[in-house]
Amino acid sequence: MEALLVLRRKRNTDAKRVQALIDLGLDVHIVPGWSHLATIMALYRLARQYRPNILVAHGFSEHLWGRFAGLLAQVPHLVHVEHNSRERYNWLRLWQAKWLARRTAAIVGVSEGVRDALVQKGFPEDRCMAIPNGIEMSRFEPADQISWSERKPGIIMASRFARQKDQGTLVKALQLLKSEGLHPPLAFAGLGKSRLIKKIQQQVQATDLESQVQFMGQVQGLHETLMRHQIFVLSTHYEGMPLALVEAMAAGCACVATDVVGVRGVIDHGINGILVRENDAQALASALNQLLQNSQLARQLGNAARAKALSSYTLQQMHQSYATLLLSLK
Repeated sequence: MEALLVLRRKRNTDAKRVQALIDLGLDVHIVPGWSHLATIMALYRLARQYRPNILVAHGFSEHLWGRFAGLLAQVPHLVHVEHNSRERYNWLRLWQAKWLARRTAAIVGVSEGVRDALVQKGFPEDRCMAIPNGIEMSRFEPADQISWSERKPGIIMASRFARQKDQGTLVKALQLLKSEGLHPPLAFAGLGKSRLIKKIQQQVQATDLESQVQFMGQVQGLHETLMRHQIFVLSTHYEGMPLALVEAMAAGCACVATDVVGVRGVIDHGINGILVRENDAQALASALNQLLQNSQLARQLGNAARAKALSSYTLQQMHQSYATLLLSLK
C-alpha cells in the first residue's frame, strides 16, 4: 500500500508537528480549512491527481467533506472513521452522513461503543464495524518490574480539561473521602481550556483540598508517571475510545471509570476495574475508598487491567485490523 496523508488546515495547525510527520517519511499535504467548499475542492483536485483506490476520512466533520470530495473524484472505495460516541450532528449533517453512508464501503467506530452508537443513529449495520484504537505497549514494559509498594498510593487522572470530561465530580469524591478520614493525593495531568482549569482550581480551593491536589499540566513521559501511581480515574461524560484509560491499564494501575459509552467494554466491572455512575460523586468516592483500603484488591485489578490492555489494545493489533480492511477493499 502507498499512503498519502491529507490534513485540513485549522487555526491551531502546528507547523512543527506537520514537519515531524514529513520527517518520518510520510507524504503529507495540507488542504484549506477556511471553508467546507474550499476543503472539498482542494481534496477533489488532489484525489484526481493521485488516483487512490481508497479514501479514508477521519473525524468530524472531516469525514463529510472528505467523502464528498471522494465521490466527486470517483474514488472507488470510501471509508468513514468515527472517533466519538457523541459527535456534534445536527439534523442536516446527520442526513448528509447517512446519505454518504449508502455510498461508503465501511464505517469504522474506534470502539465497540462508538460502533453501537452509529447503528443506533441509523447508519447501516452491515457496514459498521469496530476497530479499537491501540497504543504502543513497549513503553509500558517496565510496569512488570515495579512492585505495588513502590507506587504512589494516590490517584491520578490524565485528561484534557474539556466539557466532555468531569474533573469536578472527582474533586467532590475527594471531599467525601476527606470527611471519611482518607486524604489521598490527587494529580491532574493535562491541559485544556483555561476557563475550565480555573473552575476546577476554584472548586479545590473552596473545598480546602489544595494540600492534596496537584495540577501537573502537560506531562512529558506520562507513561512513567502512570506506572508510579496505584490508582487511575477517568471521570467523564462520554468517550470514543479512551486512550488515557488504556494507557493507565497498560501501566498496571487499578482503574475507576465512569460507566458511559466508549468506556463500557474497555473496563469489565469488578474484573479489571470498577465502573461508577455518571455524575455520582458518592459512587466514585465509595469505589476509591474500596481501593485505598484494600491494597490486595487494587493490585489484583491493576494486574488484570494490564493483561486486558496487552491482549486487546496494542498498536500492532489496530494496524493489522485496518490493513485487513483496506486490503479487502483493494
